[in-house]
This record gives sequence, structure tokens and C-alpha cells, in this order.
Amino acid sequence: MDHITFLVAVVIVTALAFDFTNGFHDTANAMATSIATGALKPRTAVLVSGVLNIVGAFLSTEVAKTVSGGIVDDTLVSPGMIFAGLVGAILWNLLTWLVGLPSSSSHALFGGLIGAVWVGAGSHGVHFDKVVEKILIPAVASPLVAGAAALLATYFAYRITARAREKSVTKGFRLGQIASASLVSLAHGTNDAQKTMGVITLTLISAGALGHDAGPPVWVIASAGLAIGLGTYLGGWRIIRTMGKGLTDIQSPQGFAAEAASTTVILTSAHLGFALSTTQVCSGGILGAGLGRRLAEVRWGTAGRMVIAWLVTLPAAALVGGVSASVVKHGGNLGTAVIALVAVAVATSIVLASRRNPVHATNVNDTHEVTVRATTPTHVGTAA
Repeated sequence: MDHITFLVAVVIVTALAFDFTNGFHDTANAMATSIATGALKPRTAVLVSGVLNIVGAFLSTEVAKTVSGGIVDDTLVSPGMIFAGLVGAILWNLLTWLVGLPSSSSHALFGGLIGAVWVGAGSHGVHFDKVVEKILIPAVASPLVAGAAALLATYFAYRITARAREKSVTKGFRLGQIASASLVSLAHGTNDAQKTMGVITLTLISAGALGHDAGPPVWVIASAGLAIGLGTYLGGWRIIRTMGKGLTDIQSPQGFAAEAASTTVILTSAHLGFALSTTQVCSGGILGAGLGRRLAEVRWGTAGRMVIAWLVTLPAAALVGGVSASVVKHGGNLGTAVIALVAVAVATSIVLASRRNPVHATNVNDTHEVTVRATTPTHVGTAA
């Protein structure tokens, strides 16, 4: 315990704060389609998802090892760099949540960490070959694979049930959605909770509390699982609205197909240690399901904004992480305090801005758009 300095403790708390934002930012991955089709009530959906996220955190540690000893050189990393990277990730998560964009929490974390280590330790501190192999290639391939699988599954689901009663088909697929959405939640915990485990493990290694190439201790696994589970239970309703209503008009067979395809891709990648974005996988699955149903409306404007956010996420978080690392590196404890205060101020302003037009469990399905500012009512009257 002598290795757990005040800075290390701050980094661990910040990592769990990121994990918490990851939870409510990514709840939509598992439950948006089930909420949109009525398979699950909103509050029930986020409770089930939160519990299964916690369970999933205990199923594997391969992705955690990729983060703690794969993309950066753990011998050159300091707790201050990790703190700076986490600041970039948290602020990007909150900003994209505010505007309802399902960007990648994973890429926000990796971008923040890469930018901070690059500035703090030099370019040789980042294993760019691993970044390409474990992050960039899966980022391109995974949504395409999930989308293609969901498209085919949706097509065959409608072909097989073409002569069945619509009411029976809807009821059957809604039941199937409960199972498939639960599996996505389990897979999300298996994949995304591990990233925070990896960051905390990397912090402990850099502080000398763990040996190089060590895996996450049990208390790290448990705390990361609990943090992402609690965040998931909050709902992240703004992004749920976008993924459930904003991309396409989802029916029960499509929701089941999208969730089943996404689960398969996420669990396979987690087993192989690929730190992919569950957001991109699930978004690809939903788009594929939209394309798989004849005459279904796909809102390409929303899809285009999402793709732009995906492309910008890693470099934007890297920029914030790099700037934060520079301040921490040259300012020491004072620099760390300044970055912490600025981050809290920005996060608070984002949360306050979200209250101008809130999205919650009772209105999440009312429309497919997320706005930041409440609309001003138009009054008709005579001039004075």
C-alpha cells in the first residue's frame, strides 16, 4: 500500500469516474432497440443492463491486458500521464452525450491515453503497431461485420415469418430481444469494463505497486464492474433516443437481429483481446437491420454525423489528453490541480446545458432528435 500515493489514488478515482461515464454513455448499445420496440420498459431495461455489465466484468481480462501492457510502454508511463488521458476521455464522453451522439467511449479513452503518453514520454512511448492491430483495424472491421450479419439476419427473419400473424411475430421477437439485449449487456461489461481495469492496472504498474505484465487484481475488476454498472443504470437517455429512434425505424425482428449480431462480434473480439468499440458495433448492427427490412427508413444524416464523430473521437481526445499532460508535466502538483479544476468546471457546464432540454425514461421515445437548447414557443399577437 506504500505505492498508493495521493496522485495514484486520484488517478484511480478518475478512472472509475470515466468508467461511470462509459456506463451511461453506452447503455444505448444494449437497450436502445429493446426500449424503442417496447420489448422492455425503460427503467427495467437499464436495471437489467447494469446488473449484467457487472457480471460481464468478471468473465475475461484479455482486453484489460491489451490496455495495460499493449498500446503504450508501461515502463515510461507515469500516473500523471494517465490522469491527463482520462480527462480527455471523460470530457469527450460528456460532450457527445450532451448532443446525443453515440461516439466511442473506448476510442476516447485510447485517444486520451495515447495523446498524454506521446506528450509525456515521447512517441516511442506509444506502440503504434499495437494501436493499428488492436484498435484501428477492429474499428473499421467490426461495424461492417455486425452490419452485414444484422442485415442478413433481418432479411431472413422477415422471409421466414412472412406468412405468420404480425401480432405473434412481434410478441415472439420481443421475447427474443430480452435475451439478446441481455447478452449485449453482458458482452459490454466483458469488453468495456476491462478498459478501465487496464487503465487502473497500468497506473499501479507505473507506481510500482504491480509488476510489469501483471493482470488486474480482483478489487480492480470488482470496482470497475460496479462503476460501469451504476453508470449504465442512470440510463444515458439522450443517446438511447438517437440509437433507438434516430438511425432507423426499428421493429422487433430488426432489434433482435441487431442485438444478436452485435453480441457475437463483441464477445469474439473480447476473447481475442481486441479493444473494439461496442458503440460502433451496435450502431453498425442497427444500420444493418434497417437496411435488411424492405422500405425501412434509414436516416443517413444521423448516420453521417455519427461516422464523423467516430473519426474525430480518437484525435480529439488525444489533443485534450496531450494538452493536459503538458500542463501536468511542467506544472507538477499545481498543474494537476489546475487540470482537475478545469475539467470539473467544463463537466459541470455540460451537465447544466443538458437540463435545458432533458431526455429521460418517460420521453425517450417521443422523438428521434436530441436538442441541447429548449425551443422557444412562438407567440402570435399584435404589435404595440
